[in-house]
Amino acid sequence: MNRSELLTQECCHDVFEQALRAARARGVPDFEVTLRAHAAALTRFANNVIHQNVAESMVELEVRPVIGQRTARAATNRLDRGSIESLVEQAIALARAMEPDPALPPLAEHAPIAAVNRYFDSTARCSPAGRAACVAEAIGAVREAGHTAAGIYSTGESVEALLNSNGAFAFHGQTMAVFSITALGETSSGWAKGSAPDRNALDPVGLARRAAVKATKSARPREVPPGRYAVVLEPSAVLDLTGSLFADFSATSIEDRRSFLTGRMGAQLFGANITIVDDVFHPLQDGAPFDGEGAPRMPLTLVDGGAPKEIAYSRRAALRARVAPTGHGFPLPNEAGEAPQNVVFQGGDATLDGMIASTPRGILVSRLWYIREVDPYEKIMTGMTRDGTFLVENGEIVAGLRNFRFNQGLIDLLRNVESMSPSVRASGEESADMVVPAMKAGDFHFTELTRF
Repeated sequence: MNRSELLTQECCHDVFEQALRAARARGVPDFEVTLRAHAAALTRFANNVIHQNVAESMVELEVRPVIGQRTARAATNRLDRGSIESLVEQAIALARAMEPDPALPPLAEHAPIAAVNRYFDSTARCSPAGRAACVAEAIGAVREAGHTAAGIYSTGESVEALLNSNGAFAFHGQTMAVFSITALGETSSGWAKGSAPDRNALDPVGLARRAAVKATKSARPREVPPGRYAVVLEPSAVLDLTGSLFADFSATSIEDRRSFLTGRMGAQLFGANITIVDDVFHPLQDGAPFDGEGAPRMPLTLVDGGAPKEIAYSRRAALRARVAPTGHGFPLPNEAGEAPQNVVFQGGDATLDGMIASTPRGILVSRLWYIREVDPYEKIMTGMTRDGTFLVENGEIVAGLRNFRFNQGLIDLLRNVESMSPSVRASGEESADMVVPAMKAGDFHFTELTRF
């Protein structure tokens, strides 16, 4: 596989040396540089035709001086010598104007970071014609089903690097392909989405057929009264619903009493069948194997048999707690602290069809949107279903349904999970991609019908 020329390691070192020289010339020896670059191209389609091809590329340089107990961050998208020197001067002026922070950790030291290969030349070099050919096949699959297709297909590459005057150096490059499609019928719609570093791992036609089947099966939707139902959640719905949980698995959040885990670590919060890890090295995950401070990401067992077990520690939080950092910190300075970034649910051995077949009466949910938090400590969420909501009776899908608004506690949901499928990489609209199963659970609270 070829490697990206978007932002090479040699270029990163050169920029760092220029910035460090400028900082030392101004009497500041402790200095950090973060570099990011990405190049992405997007094919957009609607009404069964491609109507837009766009491409963009960017580079960003951030510098962070440390002056005693003071620090600040400044950024630019220019890498010429004059811009670098001006940025360094600006960041130093900002740092000197800051109030001292007694808890500010020193710059990270060099630490070995395990490599992870997520760069695929076929993704980085995909042409508009290559994307168009895939889109044309996908549109054809939706058109054959009597529906109209709309969506996007994007491919691109990104690089991030961190260097500091304490000898730390971390570098990661990867690619990403995303395909999303909605099949629109007269009275219904269906949706499917996939993402992967290797575009050859995506199946746009398969996703299109899945969306078309949902649109066909949900045509002329019925109404059933709101209430509490057994529910089968497809992986995208599980992702959208549970994605907000994991910012709370944070030492800073717990210390600030912002987390639903405050006072609950080790308690049997969820069902015994719920185990969740954070693992940047999982084969279905993506992202850099280091955090915003340059610390290597460590695998975490977030939930073990229903009980919260481990949380993320930034370097600042780890110093306060006198433990080792876990490599989940955000770039300093920040107020959020840290959070898991590579969430993986341990799935089960059920199939989606099997979960439907075992349901006497319930509702199958394809995806959710407009999800908002109602109660942060009990993790009660509200939102709406969309693009494929179905009535299940006697183990079969019998009709599409009008969409619902729901009010549902996530703790209760994960306490009531009856069965799960094997986990897959799932994509949604409001949460980062995670590795999650489909789930069947009881007593899901649908509160009202929506207008859509």
